[in-house]
Amino acid sequence: MSDAKALLVLHGKQALNETVREAVRQQRELGWDLAVRVTWEAGDARRQVLEALDAGYPTLIAGGGDGTLREVAEALLSSQADASLALMPLGSANDFARAAGIPLEPFEALALLDEPAQPIDVGEMNGQLFVNMATGGFGSKVTATTSEELKRVLGGGAYLLTGLTRFAEIQSTQGHFRGPGFDWQGGFLALGIGNGRQAGGGQLLCPQATINDGLLDVCIVPAPADTVGTLGTLLSGGLLGVEAVSVSARVAWLEVEAPESIDINLDGEPFSGERLRFEARPGALRLHLPADSPLLSRPG
Repeated sequence: MSDAKALLVLHGKQALNETVREAVRQQRELGWDLAVRVTWEAGDARRQVLEALDAGYPTLIAGGGDGTLREVAEALLSSQADASLALMPLGSANDFARAAGIPLEPFEALALLDEPAQPIDVGEMNGQLFVNMATGGFGSKVTATTSEELKRVLGGGAYLLTGLTRFAEIQSTQGHFRGPGFDWQGGFLALGIGNGRQAGGGQLLCPQATINDGLLDVCIVPAPADTVGTLGTLLSGGLLGVEAVSVSARVAWLEVEAPESIDINLDGEPFSGERLRFEARPGALRLHLPADSPLLSRPG
């Protein structure tokens, strides 16, 4: 196992996680040269990834939530190195991991290092990368304003609780969406542009998305008369109750124009803008996934 060498970039909040420590110990006993670096402040993950690549590590592991995955993937892609990436899901929601079938138990997640890395797509918005999903509208505000303490206590349910307490602030956002064979404009409550399928603690916005088809799935929930009822359905379980009124598409790119700045959340990172361009970058990243991951499309 001469090539069994990897570096775990671990979110600082997990430094004392005994389950993680035990998983690392067991993986080392199996013959892996597994090093660990812990983040402390902004920019640490990027620096640690670049140092690992310079040291010859062929595999990086993102130990954290969707935001950590994005940060490590972004550093890896910017380096143009051929290293692979694995995920140890340690966030409050772990939306990407849940949809991809990545085990939430640290040692089981590390076992995926023995699976061949799969080429997957990444999404990009105005040059900013996302691995899982871009969300907009009221739902993205809920995600951005949910406190870390609440997420620690309630996990994904924290987003629902925050949304329920902010119903008085609900208002639609205007936008014009254009892509190959797709054109829609109007007021919307929620927007999901998915490489993955869910965001915001289990909101299933793009249930058919796959991460190796070279396309982004788009779901727009137009603003109906029953705004509060529709948002309640969204926050409590995704689009199962509003599929009939949602607008969907699958495109290689999407341009959005709005009269006012739209709040966008990229894997937990907030952005905003009046002119947004989303693109899929096919096969840009190599990720260790279960062989039967639901997010992998199969020929035919």
